[in-house]
Amino acid sequence: MNSIYYKQVAESTAHRKSREKNKNFALKNPDFLFVLIQIAFDTTDKNHHKACWILELVFEEQLLLLEPYLAQFCTKLSSYTNESAIRSIAKICMFLTKSKTIHLSNKQEKQIIETCLDWLINDAKVAPAAYAMRALFILSKKHIWVRDALQEVLARDFSKHSPGYQFAVKDILKKLNS
Repeated sequence: MNSIYYKQVAESTAHRKSREKNKNFALKNPDFLFVLIQIAFDTTDKNHHKACWILELVFEEQLLLLEPYLAQFCTKLSSYTNESAIRSIAKICMFLTKSKTIHLSNKQEKQIIETCLDWLINDAKVAPAAYAMRALFILSKKHIWVRDALQEVLARDFSKHSPGYQFAVKDILKKLNS
């Protein structure tokens, strides 16, 4: 692994400027994208969440760069426990389900569905929960059973959640019922 680039990722911060700088570097230097993905996929690495922050921006701009790593990404989904990493990974899941150019296999869709439902059941914070809800809503159009599971999970303890979470739930339930 490139230790200079690893240090650059390790020294990055959650500030948008820092993440943008690292995103631009990864896009201009595709050889380092592999290193960034290695860091992000290694959930035992203390800096994996920082790599996830950067990957979120990279894939928001060029989602096709994830395609060679898609199977590995979907397999790793359930291993994320760091809330900061989960936020970025959930957003990438949403990008994937919205994509018209990347076609997920049934296995990959199942992995995304299971992980997103787990995040919702285990009371993920508002942002990752909202991304998970949106990804599940999109997948519910193809997998009918997801619609029922999503409605059930969203209705559970609705009033105990924050206003932001409640807003996201209302939006998704409205879409599910239309």
